[in-house]
Amino acid sequence: MTTVTVFHCSDLHFGHPAVPAQYEAMETLIAERRYDVVAISGDLTQRARSGEFQRARAFIRHAERTSKVLCIPGNHDVQWWKAPLGLGDDGAILASYRRWVNADIEPVLRVPGAVFAGLNTSHGVTRQTLTWRLRDISIIGIVRRAQIERLRKVFTDVRPDDARVIVMHHNPMKGELSQRHGLKDTARALGAFADLQADLVLCGHDHQDAIHYIEHTRKGTVISTAGTLSNRMRGGRPSSVNSIRISPDQIEVSTLVWSDSDSAFVAGPVKCFKR
Repeated sequence: MTTVTVFHCSDLHFGHPAVPAQYEAMETLIAERRYDVVAISGDLTQRARSGEFQRARAFIRHAERTSKVLCIPGNHDVQWWKAPLGLGDDGAILASYRRWVNADIEPVLRVPGAVFAGLNTSHGVTRQTLTWRLRDISIIGIVRRAQIERLRKVFTDVRPDDARVIVMHHNPMKGELSQRHGLKDTARALGAFADLQADLVLCGHDHQDAIHYIEHTRKGTVISTAGTLSNRMRGGRPSSVNSIRISPDQIEVSTLVWSDSDSAFVAGPVKCFKR
């Protein structure tokens, strides 16, 4: 029986809001625990600048010394002003991400016991994400029909006992403090995840850690929302990451919370769900 260990972090925001001690502690944690997978669910940068991407790349390379790494872009990694509303070259909005991080914005990672599928929800400013709230421009995420069909193909040949994990940026569950979904048409997306028999969804964006369980007819889906690694945590809460164990019979999600006094991530809430 195979158990898969996952380090889930999100919203690293390399740039002005960065807290160097937290990144160093994270690198130490990954090196010591030697996770099978490090999953980074978007917003590596603050302003999608080359220098920020280079620092993020160094972090990824460090994690790759001990773990497999899967990373997807977030809305802060998108240079949406280069192709607003789909005008111009759509490829330009993620050109820097592709150059410094990965040319594949929806990577797939297969390890013994699980398949991790990247899902890019950060498409810049589109007609579907337009809102009357000007501050929300480029912030809302979407999942397109073609992307769901792609995930269906990825999961087609997955062994029955292997976990199906989706890594995306925008939160499909309403944030406790923000009272907002990061993703548009969340009911449709969650219905698609149920149809795909996803065991686990890893996301971020809301800047507040949360663990949810969505019960479906066939099986349930655990949603791990990681907090931010910056000084922009919602509600003045401490930064956090999630440590996950996927075993044949359960999924355990442990939140690790930043402690200034310890200069380390310390144990926080733990939730277990039957598969």
